[in-house]
Formats: sequence, structure tokens, C-alpha cells
Amino acid sequence: MTNSVEDRLAISDLMTGWIHRDLAEWDRLRGLFHDDGVIEVTWFEGPFSQFIEGSINMGASPLRTKHMIGAPVITFNNHKALVETNAVIVAENVDLKLGGAAHNRFYDWVEKRQGEWRIVKRQSIYDMGYFTFPQGLVTIDNDAAANYPREYAALAYLLEKSGFGVNRVFATKGSALEKAMKEEGQRWLKS
Repeated sequence: MTNSVEDRLAISDLMTGWIHRDLAEWDRLRGLFHDDGVIEVTWFEGPFSQFIEGSINMGASPLRTKHMIGAPVITFNNHKALVETNAVIVAENVDLKLGGAAHNRFYDWVEKRQGEWRIVKRQSIYDMGYFTFPQGLVTIDNDAAANYPREYAALAYLLEKSGFGVNRVFATKGSALEKAMKEEGQRWLKS
């Protein structure tokens, strides 16, 4: 079973490597995923290469985001691993003068191919979220915010108002979607 210190460090580096997204270091961000890697988060679902293009577009919008990444919990099975990592996504639409945060967990399928660990699939589970008011009290469209689960309503609201649609419901802490996601991950890990 693969479980060396070197493997753990390589996977931890993949998780903390998400800083490259916040720093607009696109070539370094590409190195986190295998070429066939996919991602499913609030505003994007599909090939990771297209996620990078969307992120470049987001960087040109009034929406600013930052990710604070925790230490990963890694479950190995030979050349595969499931990785769950706490993160806080902080967002602000500078035009609206409104911010928000979502506490989430990245749920990653990671695989070692040709001696390199890379992400195969990234999903997100949302635990809690809230609005922040960086420059005073701002009016929020409560009806629009109520369209999303409370765990990521603030993030989804900011994304929508910034032109990045949230097109479906995503996993939240303890939800049936989280359970199904983890069952699918276990099947992949054991295959």
C-alpha cells in the first residue's frame, strides 16, 4: 500500500497548490490536475482546462476570491487516494461592496501516474457560509439569496451577481449528496 511520507507530502502540496489560482499562476495551477481531470464547484462543472479559462475570466470581473486551505486527510489505496481538505473561500464583489465566505471541504480523487500524484476529480462539500460587509451596510436581495442552501448562499449570491451562475444544488454537510459523493469515491478508490 502506498503511504510513504513522500507520497503524503506530494499530495499535501497539491492541496496547498490551490494558491496558484488566487495568484493567477495558471501554468502552475494546471500542474495540479491530470490532463483528464474534472472539477465540480458552485460556478463550474467540467474539464479542469476549461475551469482555468473560466477562472481567468473571473479574474477580470469585479469578483475577488481567496482560498485558505487546511491540512488534508488522505486515504490511500496503492496508486490512488481520496483526500478531504478543509478550506475557507472568501469572496468580494468590489462593485457591490459586498463580501462573503463559505467554509467547505474539497473532496479530491488523486492518482499517481508515471510517478506523479495529480488530481483526477475535485468536488466541494459546503459546511457553512455568511455575508460580510467590507464597506458598510449593504442591501441584499433576500429572495435571491434564499434560492441556495444556507451553507453556500452567500458565495452563490456573490457568484450570480458577478455573472457566474450556480446551476444546481451542491453537497452540504451531512446531506444525501455528500453521502452519495463519498460512496462513489470509495468505489473509485477500491477499483
